[in-house]
Amino acid sequence: MGSADGPKADETDGDTRKARDTAVSERRFRFLVAGYAVSSYGTFLNMVALNLFVYETTGRALAMGLFMAVRLASGFVAGLVVGGLLARFSAKSIMLWANVGQGAVMLVLILAPDGMLTGALMAVSVVIGACGTLFMVALRSSIPEMVGEDRRAWANSLSITGRSLAMVAGFASAGVVVSLVGYTAAFLVDMATFVACAVTVALLPIAGGKGAGGSAPEGSGSSEGSGSSGGSGAGQDASAAKSGRRWRPVAFLALAAAPGMGLMVALRGVDAFGSSSHNAALPIYSTSLDASNPAVFVSAFWCVWALGNIGAQQVIQRYAQRTGRSVGALGFGYGTVVMSAAFIAAFAGFPLAVTAVIALIAGAADGLTEVAYTSHLQTLPATLRGHAFGLSATFENLGFGVGMILVAAALDRFSPLAVVGWSHGAAIVVAVVFLLRVAGVRRAERTGRAGLRKEEAVEGRPDRGDRDGAEVSRG
Repeated sequence: MGSADGPKADETDGDTRKARDTAVSERRFRFLVAGYAVSSYGTFLNMVALNLFVYETTGRALAMGLFMAVRLASGFVAGLVVGGLLARFSAKSIMLWANVGQGAVMLVLILAPDGMLTGALMAVSVVIGACGTLFMVALRSSIPEMVGEDRRAWANSLSITGRSLAMVAGFASAGVVVSLVGYTAAFLVDMATFVACAVTVALLPIAGGKGAGGSAPEGSGSSEGSGSSGGSGAGQDASAAKSGRRWRPVAFLALAAAPGMGLMVALRGVDAFGSSSHNAALPIYSTSLDASNPAVFVSAFWCVWALGNIGAQQVIQRYAQRTGRSVGALGFGYGTVVMSAAFIAAFAGFPLAVTAVIALIAGAADGLTEVAYTSHLQTLPATLRGHAFGLSATFENLGFGVGMILVAAALDRFSPLAVVGWSHGAAIVVAVVFLLRVAGVRRAERTGRAGLRKEEAVEGRPDRGDRDGAEVSRG
């Protein structure tokens, strides 16, 4: 007969081994986020430098709009196919080649002769738009395999923090880099950031993709009831994902896998539509405040927004570490309402100090929604997760692209406050519908659990003569 110390020793060894594995996976993920932040800096740097270069090369504002439209359309298409790619290839290979592709196309732009600049610019817009979406979906859908289900919120928050810091650095330095060293040097810096991220990905063991090997825990749902698909269904979904003819049904099946998931992704698309309004309206509103130097307000607004976003990530990381829980679907809904309301208020003409506070709140709410949304989609089974993130990226690109067209036309006739108010007002309405839906699901779950407990209590009574009662009566 074994001693009592044996199992305790085994449990201690198991806990130690688990803690060690967790520490290693988190350290690797931090390196990956560092590489991702570097490439994100390049993305935001070229977002400014390329638009300026397109305008300077063509002399037409319409060309800038076409460049952005092609970039968004490429991201739209990539979102539709990335789920199928993740069913065939590893997440590591997709992330690696996404960075290699972006670095290579920047080199093509640098070496292109003057007569081929227009074609090179179109190639850049296609590759940057598509590869950016491929990398983002592969990263987000594979986080549960990289760090574990219980560390999803921490990992999402860390990656968003890295991207926010990169955004501030990219936007802040773009004008300086272009004015001091020129476009060619800016493109070389951009290419180097993608190469650095590719090297980081190549050196790290990264899980995910190929249907994640069916390694996702079955029924790993959140408190809102998502991700409760069974193993046999997941296997059928994987088979469907491997069939090129059935990738669309699998993508939409991913949204039907949990209550309210489709509405959640739709809200994300409407939120992207709202985001297009404040992105387009900020330069106009800033010009009305200071026509001689409109860039000051825009830069200051995004810097304060980023501070709020980063601050929210720190709070979320500590909350996840202390409680082991993510902010959930309710956090996404409430965060969307607060963020949209804050962006509307930012154009209301308040004093600059008040507007700074509003921008801080908008950034914090935006950070909350990003983590909550990503964490919630990650509760889906691994075989559906890539399709869900891909379809989400498609909705986001569609919302932002359509929004930029409609908002640009509306700003010619209406004030920035009116246009932003309508656009973000639509997001608030859909967010309220989503919150009511989540509340209804939770209420139904509580009612079901209460009924189950009552039924179990009745069945356990001795006077009912059931098995538990017989065992109790026998004493």
